[in-house]
Amino acid sequence: MDHLKTKNRVLIIAEAGVNHNGDMDLAKKLIDVAVDSGADIVKFQSSKLDKLVSKTAKQADYQIANTGDASLTQYEMVKKLILDVKDAVMLKAYCDTKGIRFLSTPFDVESIEELEGSGLIDLFKVPSGEIVNLQYLRKIASRSLPVILSTGMCKMSEVAKAIEILTSGNLSLSDIIVLHCNTEYPTPMSDVNLNAMLTMRDAFKMEVGYSDHTVGIEVPIAAVAMGATVIEKHFTMDRNLPGPDHKASLEPNELKAMVKAIRNIEVALGNGVKQPSPSEQKNIAIARKSMHLQKSVKKNEVLTEKHLVSRRPASGISPMDIDIIIGKRVNKDLDEDHALNWSDLM
Repeated sequence: MDHLKTKNRVLIIAEAGVNHNGDMDLAKKLIDVAVDSGADIVKFQSSKLDKLVSKTAKQADYQIANTGDASLTQYEMVKKLILDVKDAVMLKAYCDTKGIRFLSTPFDVESIEELEGSGLIDLFKVPSGEIVNLQYLRKIASRSLPVILSTGMCKMSEVAKAIEILTSGNLSLSDIIVLHCNTEYPTPMSDVNLNAMLTMRDAFKMEVGYSDHTVGIEVPIAAVAMGATVIEKHFTMDRNLPGPDHKASLEPNELKAMVKAIRNIEVALGNGVKQPSPSEQKNIAIARKSMHLQKSVKKNEVLTEKHLVSRRPASGISPMDIDIIIGKRVNKDLDEDHALNWSDLM
C-alpha cells in the first residue's frame, strides 16, 4: 500500500481535531493554515456521540482545565464538537480544492464504515483511546487501508496485542506505522519519553512516528532526528479559544515553523555515508595542512624533522606522511616555506 510511503520524507499531519469548535467556517480556516504551513495532511475527528461517550462520563482533568467549565460532562462538551459525515464530505471537498490530503479519525465502528464507504479517507488513524477496543480494531483489520496507530497510555503488551489483531486481517506490518504518544494535554517534558519510540521500532521491526501534545515545536523536531517517519501535531487559530485542545495546540506561525524545521532536519539527516560533502570539498585544501620547509635547503640535502613544519594550505605532501619524508634527499634547491611535493624528493 502506497498511502504510507515515507522514504526520505516525513509525513506531517496537522491535527485540527476538534479545534473547529463545531464551526465549519473555522474548520476551513484551519485547512487554509495547514496548507500554508506545508503539512501533508490535515486531520479532523469523526464519531457518533452515543457510541463515543456515556452521558454521565466526567471530563478529564486537562479538559476541565482547558475548557474552564467543570460543570460540563464529557457528553455535553463533545456534543458541540462532533462532525457528521456531511461535514466530513464538505471538508474533504474543500481540502481537494486546496491540494491537501483530508483525514478524519473515526472513534467508533460506524464512523469507520461511513468514512471509508464515502471514499473520504485513504488511510485509517487509530486514536490512542481505541487501541484497547477489540471490535474497533477488528473492523480496521478487515479493511484494506493502511493504518497509523497511536499508542498513548499503552504498555508494550497492549501495543503488541493491537498489532496482532490488525495483522490478523488484511494488513501486514508494512501497512502500519506506530506512533509514540502521551495523552496529557499538554504533556510535561518529563513524561515525553521519546526513547520509547525507538523501543517500539526495535521490538516490532516497524516504522514509527510521534504524536505530540507538548507545548512548542522542539520535541517533534527531535523525534524526526531520532527516526520518526510520521509527525502529528495539534494546531489552532488561537490558543485562547474555548475548547479542550486549544491550549496544547500550535498557532499558525508555530505550525509553519515546525514544518520548516522538520523539512530541514530530514534533509540534514542525509544518506549516512561519512565522506566530504560537495559543499566542503573546496575547503579541504584551505583547512588542512601540508609539509612545508622551515628553512631553505640545498640540492642533495637530507631532510630531518627540524626542516619540516605543518602549515596550511594542503597543497603538498600530507603531514600524515612525515615519517616517509624524513631521511629523503631533495633533488633541487628549495626556499623556506616551500610546500614539499613528492617530485621534490629523490
